Amino acid sequence: MRNRLGIIITIVLAIGILVAINSLAYVSEQNQPDTEVNPNRSTYHSGATGTRALYDFLNESGYPVMRWRETPDRLLGASGEGVQTFVIIGSPKISVDEEEAKSLLLWVARGGRLVIIDRRPDDSLLPSAGDWKITTEFLEFPGFDADPANSAKMTEDVEPLHPVLPTKLTSDVESVMPSRYFSAIKFFAVSKPKSGATQATPRPTSTPPPADTSDDLDDFLSPEESREEEHKTLTDANAVSPAPVVHLQGSSNSAVLLDYTHGKGRIVLLSDPFIVTNVGLGLKDNLQLATNLLGSYDGLIAFDEFHQGRGATSNEFVSYFAGTPVLAISGQIILLILLMVWTRGRRFARPLPLPQVDRRSSLEFVASMAELQQRAHAYDLAIENIYARTRRVLARYAGVDYNSPRGEIAARVALRSTMTAHQIETLMRQAEEAINGGEISERKTIHLVKRLRELEISLGLRMRSREVKQAGQKI
Repeated sequence: MRNRLGIIITIVLAIGILVAINSLAYVSEQNQPDTEVNPNRSTYHSGATGTRALYDFLNESGYPVMRWRETPDRLLGASGEGVQTFVIIGSPKISVDEEEAKSLLLWVARGGRLVIIDRRPDDSLLPSAGDWKITTEFLEFPGFDADPANSAKMTEDVEPLHPVLPTKLTSDVESVMPSRYFSAIKFFAVSKPKSGATQATPRPTSTPPPADTSDDLDDFLSPEESREEEHKTLTDANAVSPAPVVHLQGSSNSAVLLDYTHGKGRIVLLSDPFIVTNVGLGLKDNLQLATNLLGSYDGLIAFDEFHQGRGATSNEFVSYFAGTPVLAISGQIILLILLMVWTRGRRFARPLPLPQVDRRSSLEFVASMAELQQRAHAYDLAIENIYARTRRVLARYAGVDYNSPRGEIAARVALRSTMTAHQIETLMRQAEEAINGGEISERKTIHLVKRLRELEISLGLRMRSREVKQAGQKI
């Protein structure tokens, strides 16, 4: 455990450093200021560019509203059965791709109603209305100095707009206050030459001619097109005109609000999101206009939040921590753990042999040799093993050579001890006689070995700790 303590402390410190770095680097979305260059038109956003006030008003007024957090193709399935109006406000953070636009327009063609509130919507969401092509054009692009929270600056030098026709969308609307940055909705007829190729023919004004005014119709259409329109009117009196209907018109005859048919449904286009934002909703009759746009038809009203970056995920746990540094910290911790597991299984230095642990005890060898000698009655060999060491330590104690005569060794040892030279020499002679083939028995061998150990102990000769222990046990 102590060997791994340093590793554990290192891991804890690394995780702490990652948490600190992610916490310091994390910037909450709510702290980012609202700008018209990069607005947030989400119904969750309560800032100046958000549309939460509109959503809450419709919800509290009893209109069936919801936040759509799935892809548009789900409108064609069971999820979109109750949806009657689909609302896209502002330039989405996630662009609408071609397949999503096709699914959304197919839903409209089946009877749905698409409301687009944007200054420059995607062209794929604005299909042609019969022979009419619809597009938008910026009159004044918002700069970085535009303050969306300042309604006076946003509407500076702007005249209120009045309805062109008393329609369902302009019911109870006297005037509407747009911002300085509303765009002009342009639409023009597409002529069809005899060769079969289509050619766009711009018109001097974006306002479509009234259906029952033949003089004005001649001003907009060529003689051939006038006859074709007249033929269609006479042959099918109940046919719905595909021409866009202008409801609000700005300066220079530029349309601000129009709608037109697409299949069995309709597409409504409002060219200024400021009218429905939290700041602009309270100006003039902007709220009434927004209510007419969204609540004038029965059915569920779905606000697109998927393309506002609020799409629903399949994992609710991940969705709960979305927008926080928790997910980033968890990912880094998992990466760190995988890196540790990978490095633990790889050699980073030269291979080392495994430690060889000798499981046998040193006494096993001694016991085995003693048993063999006892069975073979090799008592002289046992005495030789012990006497050889005793003679060596006695010679060292006496300060003479190992091969010196035993008398000389005994005399010198006696001079430094209390034992007599005769006793020492006699013991040495008996041991040497047993080694050289003298008569010896088991009992005599044990007695002789015991006297050799007593001699070493009495002289205080240095022995190994194991031998001292064994000698003490025998005595």
